[in-house]
Amino acid sequence: MRKFLMALMAATLAAMLQSQAVMAQDDDDDDDDGGQVTLASKDLPELILGSAEDDFAVNQTSFELEAGQAYRWKITSQGNLEYKFFTDLFRNVWMNQIVINDLEVHMNGAPAWLEFDAHGTIQVQFVAARPGFHTWSVRDLEKNGMQGTIIVK
Repeated sequence: MRKFLMALMAATLAAMLQSQAVMAQDDDDDDDDGGQVTLASKDLPELILGSAEDDFAVNQTSFELEAGQAYRWKITSQGNLEYKFFTDLFRNVWMNQIVINDLEVHMNGAPAWLEFDAHGTIQVQFVAARPGFHTWSVRDLEKNGMQGTIIVK
């Protein structure tokens, strides 16, 4: 376990150093970053679970991220069911914070899952620490299409 944690910390540090080097190289005033990794957090497309018309609706199933990049990801419940959002991605990122109604949760480790008992939004902020293929799902509702993939390049 200790070797794994040391390797994860080394990979995170390497990704952060790489992103600083990329920022130093990008000295033009163009707002288009050309897909390069930056220290500034990028917004991922919001994931919306359920809708007024369909409790099993999902607006997007696949997400693509870059290792070393910081992200903000809003996950919103609009359906009328209880949604338990699970992803193995959270075990492979450097978690900064979780924001719910402008209240911040800071932790030393990954959340097990996000649970929506009512309509609302939870925003997670993290750095994608390493490349890999991950899945997300709403527990017990996968057969209804409430699942997808997250690829970190």
